[in-house]
Amino acid sequence: MPFLNFIFQPKNELESGGRSAPVQNDASEPEKTCPNCHREIPISTLWSNHNTCSCGYHFRMSARQRLHELADKGSFHELFSSIESADPLHFPNYAAKLETVRASSREPEAVVCGTACIGGSRCCLFVMEPYFMMGSMGAAVGEKITQLFEFALQEQLPVFGVTVSGGARMQEGLISLMQMAKTSAAVKRHSDAGLFYLALLTDPTMGGVTASFAMEADIILAEPGACIGFAGARVVEQTTKKPLPKGFQKAESMLAHGFVDSIVPRADQKQVIAQLLRLHCTGGSHADLSL
Repeated sequence: MPFLNFIFQPKNELESGGRSAPVQNDASEPEKTCPNCHREIPISTLWSNHNTCSCGYHFRMSARQRLHELADKGSFHELFSSIESADPLHFPNYAAKLETVRASSREPEAVVCGTACIGGSRCCLFVMEPYFMMGSMGAAVGEKITQLFEFALQEQLPVFGVTVSGGARMQEGLISLMQMAKTSAAVKRHSDAGLFYLALLTDPTMGGVTASFAMEADIILAEPGACIGFAGARVVEQTTKKPLPKGFQKAESMLAHGFVDSIVPRADQKQVIAQLLRLHCTGGSHADLSL
């Protein structure tokens, strides 16, 4: 069904700032079940409500959907789209898996990078793609993010990033782990130049991504209920042999322990991000920031 293909397999056609949310009015409109309240929600209703349920649950979004929500119309210009993962270790079935996820996600890699305006403020931005191997970080992801920070440094632009990742890509072994140091060095050079970096952590942000560029931003925002951590909760519990507290690794717990600066519902994100970019990039006062 074309409608379902559009929802779950977004195309790489966002150079003009995105597409309008489709609306289907017939009785056969597909629905999604909310994992939190178990309500059946029409897809068009989700689209019109930023892919969130009325109970507050935030459904996962593709990178292109994020860009459509956040970038000013017609302002997004993609960079480094030709960078793609290879199979450096000849890991069994990895090459075939890459072809499969490229076809299903319609993305060449697990992150989309470019420049855009958000609320009139120009920035470099990256948005990770959960439908490409859960946004896992291999050599191509690390290279694209590194080049984006280097481009931002050259152009003296702030960086805004949306993370969603299971961590380092195991099929690339040590090469994937090396991306943690590589991206962190690029973030540091950008920061040393006095430039602003803002991150939005979404569900899930885990592993090597959390241990590198996701947690290195000047201001770290998170979506409600996002799972944020390094090792998974079950691994931590089995290692420590102790029961974990309720809400362990959730954004609300991360906020309470000082790991993130604010939790921002999806409906408010563009306004908050635009205000933060204006405040830090145009010399605004704290009075300009009414969150």
